[in-house]
Amino acid sequence: MGMTMTQKILAKHSSIDQVKPGDFIEAKIDVALGNDITTPVAIKEFQKMGAKKVFNRKKIILVPDHFTPNKDIASAEQSKCLREFAYAQRIQNYFEVGEMGIEHALLPEKGLVVAGDLVIGADSHTCTYGALGAFSTGIGSTDLAAAMATGSLWFRVPSAIQFHLIGKPQKWVTGKDIILHIIGKIGVNGARYKSMEFTGQGIQSLSMDDRFTICNMAIEAGAKNGIFPVDKKTIAYMQEHSTKEYTIFEADKDANYEKIYTIDLSTIRPTIAFPHLPENTKTVDEIEEIKIDQVVIGSCTNGRIEDLRIAAQILKGKKIAKGIRLIIIPATQSIYLTALKKGWIETFIQAGAVVSTPTCGPCLGGYMGILAKGEKALCTTNRNFIGRMGHKESEIYLASPAIAAATAIAGKISNPEKIEEGGN
Repeated sequence: MGMTMTQKILAKHSSIDQVKPGDFIEAKIDVALGNDITTPVAIKEFQKMGAKKVFNRKKIILVPDHFTPNKDIASAEQSKCLREFAYAQRIQNYFEVGEMGIEHALLPEKGLVVAGDLVIGADSHTCTYGALGAFSTGIGSTDLAAAMATGSLWFRVPSAIQFHLIGKPQKWVTGKDIILHIIGKIGVNGARYKSMEFTGQGIQSLSMDDRFTICNMAIEAGAKNGIFPVDKKTIAYMQEHSTKEYTIFEADKDANYEKIYTIDLSTIRPTIAFPHLPENTKTVDEIEEIKIDQVVIGSCTNGRIEDLRIAAQILKGKKIAKGIRLIIIPATQSIYLTALKKGWIETFIQAGAVVSTPTCGPCLGGYMGILAKGEKALCTTNRNFIGRMGHKESEIYLASPAIAAATAIAGKISNPEKIEEGGN
């Protein structure tokens, strides 16, 4: 029986010729990632194990991004713990305030992950790097401690679902709309502990930013990981950002998939996930008027260059609606600087937005935009669970930067096509 991309990467890293779904393996790690929330717990476990040194100071990456810059004493203590460990262990890839960014945008930008890598991270959205043809998945803090000490970790080999993409997306339809459409189709448990593997000619019309967004939210369908094949766009991205050697793995023609879905990208409409699950999706054509209090554009899902470009394109020369709070958070310092040079930051501020330094901020209910009782927010983030961004009686709607920008202008969830035409 043939193997999928994911299975081939796991086989290679465990020095086994053939693996199959359900096998338990021990595999070597190329990248172990932690942040200011999860790593302090891992550090305590690392010390309880009696470990003295990390297995490889170049392969561990620590990014304080969730409550950074620190919002209170507790978050300052967490960051201090991370910082002291990084310095003591001489961690090569520790990113302090001023050079940091949201981890899942920062690592690809810095060239720290490439095709064929096996990446684990103590953050559920570590699955983002599958866009580069890597196997990447989220783990717990205890597993991060073990990985930092030993350089290896056990895995259960996942079975796979194939998503065969055809067609070309319409204007304003992005990776966010595509993944919300898929999650709406299969549900939040539809790919539980499975690999979501994307194939087909439709991939050619997707930018790298689209692919990062799609893989980022594979976890919202319950997946172990999401992964794209390596093509010319992937190679060009890696050559621009990285000096690491990469390995291209391709699924065998007789690879086994539990299910195969054909997704016609040309039929997908701008899509919104309603409270309180990412699977609760509707298109802009199906909704009635819903007034919004706050709009957030950012996060590891949609704080990249293309996301800000789309938002600036819609917001340029316009004002946000009275009573709306628009918060824009570039995902990295480099993205922030590019937006500044292109004049997008000026566009955002003139439209009435506030612009933050890179941080996860309100995405997990941290700070920089917490919701009060009864408030409604439309966000480009990845989760809309009860209480995710503040009060348990607030509501979060998930959507693309195009819908978010259009909504900020209209004061209600809006179709970017109508804003472009001059309406609401």
